[in-house]
Amino acid sequence: MAKDLTRYVKRHEHLICVDSDGCAMDTMDVKHFRCFGPCMVEEWGLQQWRDPILKRWNDINLYTMTRGINRFKGLAMALEEINRQYTAIEDIGALLRWAEESPELSNDALSRAIGAAPRSVSLRKALSWSKAVNAAITDLPDDVKLPFPLVKEALAYAHERADVAIVSSANLGAVLEEWEMYGLLPHTDIVLAQDAGSKAHCISELLKKGYDPAKVLMCGDAPGDLAAAEKNGVGYYPILVRREKESWQEFMDEGFPRLLEGSYAGAYQEKKKAGFLANLGA
Repeated sequence: MAKDLTRYVKRHEHLICVDSDGCAMDTMDVKHFRCFGPCMVEEWGLQQWRDPILKRWNDINLYTMTRGINRFKGLAMALEEINRQYTAIEDIGALLRWAEESPELSNDALSRAIGAAPRSVSLRKALSWSKAVNAAITDLPDDVKLPFPLVKEALAYAHERADVAIVSSANLGAVLEEWEMYGLLPHTDIVLAQDAGSKAHCISELLKKGYDPAKVLMCGDAPGDLAAAEKNGVGYYPILVRREKESWQEFMDEGFPRLLEGSYAGAYQEKKKAGFLANLGA
């Protein structure tokens, strides 16, 4: 398996890109319930409004059209609302600007921004929060970090005829640990996580290896996955919230075979997109 794009070599004509949290791994809910939201409450001292704030955090990140949003964009959105509705968030403007304007949204990029603005309270607190989230995720017990049913079977099936790339906005260490734990990594060719750039950027770089966009499929569970696929002109296969097992079964039965035979685009693709949007209440 290639460690980065510079060493990656195309093997097959078809490519399957797969998101991790909420798509392949049943980890998205537990990470937000136990890590992301609670760490925000602790970092900004929001215990007085804990319950409504955590409910809103989960709405933003799990159950609406912003599902799967980058962690820093989700943080900025939540804190902006908290600043309006509950209590003042010191120096929030700096974080909002960085989350909106930075070409890279990661801990490393945030560290560089802090280096340029060392007095920014909100940037320093955002980095502290993000590191606390990563530590909390690492501390989650293994029995709550499981792949969805049929994921291993689907990846093994696809890997016989196509290259498989993990394309995730999650922390690289967490992705590697979780996929290795359940024997999923042997069915992949490259891991592109938060440090590699946005999903759209990663797909774009993979296409430069010589793939025809008509032979590439992005499997995801969030609007950002759909947007990344559309930006690059590749197909999108949705893994539906609370219908993950059925989604992976259909991937094997119809979605992947259609990609191979060249009948994925058109009516089938539009049906899958419509069902995906309806599943998130759009």
